[in-house]
Parts: sequence; C-alpha cells; structure tokens
Amino acid sequence: MSNIVSAAGIGSGNAVARALSGSRLIAVTLYLAVTTGLVLMAGLSIADVFAHRQALAQTSDLLDQLRGRKGAAKSAAASLAEHPGTPFLEGPTVTVAGANLLQRVAAAVGDVGGSVQSSQVDVSGAQTKDGFVALVVSCELEQPALQKMLYDLEAGMPFLFVDQLDVQVPQTTALADAATGRVRVILGVSGQWQPGK
Repeated sequence: MSNIVSAAGIGSGNAVARALSGSRLIAVTLYLAVTTGLVLMAGLSIADVFAHRQALAQTSDLLDQLRGRKGAAKSAAASLAEHPGTPFLEGPTVTVAGANLLQRVAAAVGDVGGSVQSSQVDVSGAQTKDGFVALVVSCELEQPALQKMLYDLEAGMPFLFVDQLDVQVPQTTALADAATGRVRVILGVSGQWQPGK
C-alpha cells in the first residue's frame, strides 16, 4: 500500500513539476513579450524625438532666412535714409539734371575710395526724349568695393539704373592678387529726369 501511495505521490509530483514548468515557460514568454514591447516603444519614442528635432531645425532655418530678409529690408531702408530725396533726377533743365547725376555717381565712387578718371553726360541722346539722362563714367577703385558702389547706386535716391558695366583688371593685378587690386571700371548709368517746379 505504501508503494501505491508513493507511486501516487510521484505521479502527482510529476504533474506539479510539469505544471510549474509550463507556468515558467508562460512567464518567460510573457516577460520576453513585455520587454520587446517596451524596447519597441522606447525606439519609437526616440525616433519621434529625432523627427521633432529635425522639424525644429528646419523651422529655425526658415526663421533665420526670414529674419535675414527683414535685415535686408532694414539695410535698404537705411540706404534710402542715407540718400534722401525724390526718385527722379531734379533740375530746371536737363543739363542741371545731368550735373546732379554726375555728382551722385562721383559721390558713390568716392565713398568707396575710388576716383573718377573721366565722364560724359548725354543730354541730347534718344533717351532724353523719354525723360532719361545718361552718363558714362570711367573710374578706378578696389575690386571688393565695386559691389558696394553698385549697390549704393541702385538702392539709393534718386533711382538710377546701371546700363553698362565693363571691368578691366590690369595684368599686374591679374597675376598678383586679383581679389584686392584696383580695377578700371567703365560704368553707364541713367536716371529719369523730372523738371523742378
């Protein structure tokens, strides 16, 4: 009888061991599933953070560009404040308007350290009939100052138009250092004339 009881005890022990072994397998499976889910959620959260950072960087770049445009508008307004006046060349005659044009261009060349070599005002050409006065100036200036001078002419008052631009670099400058040497510039500028009242 004791053999039967011990056989029954061993049989129930095996059943308990199998039951424990099955619940361990379920526990390990659940543990792995929960851990995998947590790792997946953490990975998706990190990817979301990186996507937000990239969107923030793009928005910041766009904001900087817009601020740059505002800065350009402010500098244009400052340039207009430097040269107050009307958008037209003024003078009682076309000859006086031509002299005002020459004075404005010579001032722009002088402001950047250049010098006017020669000038010719056209007060009797075809453009004069349309109300425009034209000027051709030959000047020398430093190459980096050329862009500043052109900007000053086109952004200031009165409204002037650069019709011709011929830049000649001397051979000694071309061989040595073209970025900082003096260049000769032939510049054609025109502006609309409005007789003074």
